[in-house]
Amino acid sequence: MSHFTWKPASFIPFRDLAVIARCRAIRREDLCAHWNPDFHIRVVPATELGFLWLTDMFYRIKTAADAGRPCVLITPQPWPDGYRQLAYLINRFHVDCRQLHTFNMDEYANDQGTIAPETWEAGFLYSMKRHFYANLDPVLRPPEQQIRGLSNRNLADYGTLLADLGGADCCYSGPGWTGHLAFIEPDAPELDAPLEVWKTFGPRLVTLSPFTIAQNSLHGAFGMSGDLCAVPPRAATIGPAQVIAAKHRFDMHGITVDGSFASWQRLTSRLVLHGPVTPRLPQSILQTLRTDVYVSEAIAANIEPRWDKGY
Repeated sequence: MSHFTWKPASFIPFRDLAVIARCRAIRREDLCAHWNPDFHIRVVPATELGFLWLTDMFYRIKTAADAGRPCVLITPQPWPDGYRQLAYLINRFHVDCRQLHTFNMDEYANDQGTIAPETWEAGFLYSMKRHFYANLDPVLRPPEQQIRGLSNRNLADYGTLLADLGGADCCYSGPGWTGHLAFIEPDAPELDAPLEVWKTFGPRLVTLSPFTIAQNSLHGAFGMSGDLCAVPPRAATIGPAQVIAAKHRFDMHGITVDGSFASWQRLTSRLVLHGPVTPRLPQSILQTLRTDVYVSEAIAANIEPRWDKGY
């Protein structure tokens, strides 16, 4: 076999070839083994991933309501079907959500640092209010101000608002192509710091990675057509400090290209689950924390050449 080598392109955020080779070689049957006993990895059918997320959210909201205590969640977006289904369950079981507080983990911003308003249809707070809040029975809804998203008005206080409620009961997440958690990007200059300093960072405006812009150009809100200019260049995001302070974390790995086998997440998942804990792989911080991780069979599949395929 011919031998041909190269150095990875300089714009790739994580380029440790030895680590990448090790993680690339992790077989499906070995994916769930981990050094941290509180970091639980499970492989599940793709059809169950959303169900498990939905069930966990509903369980936390209902259990808190039954106990008469607040429920505080850090919520990812967009998930239109899931949040509509969550609202349906809440309505069906008549769950009082007056003490529910949700904090969206991120929101888009423009090149001037203006965070998208909640009226922008491709925005995350717009999605949460349209698909979750608006579908709740009015008598069960929390006060609208408890369905929170990042804005220029609250950015400086967003972490404090969350901390004043005792931190999140659960932070829901899933890795982006760069290994980002929320929009905590490995190559954002606003987050460039050694690990111990980086872990203290709270909400802020960041520059999106080109990989994130490419990834999100495949979202339904942007036409799923690779329209790079349709995706804003910056974002507001929670910081590592809010993820670390959460009482629990629920992490999902199941993104493929519109349900096909193709996925940019298959290697990224292995890197953040079994690579080094480093700001160059932001989601890797979860390895040190109590976290339930669910990986779809498609993402857990072995990484091997498919010589019968082109694009």
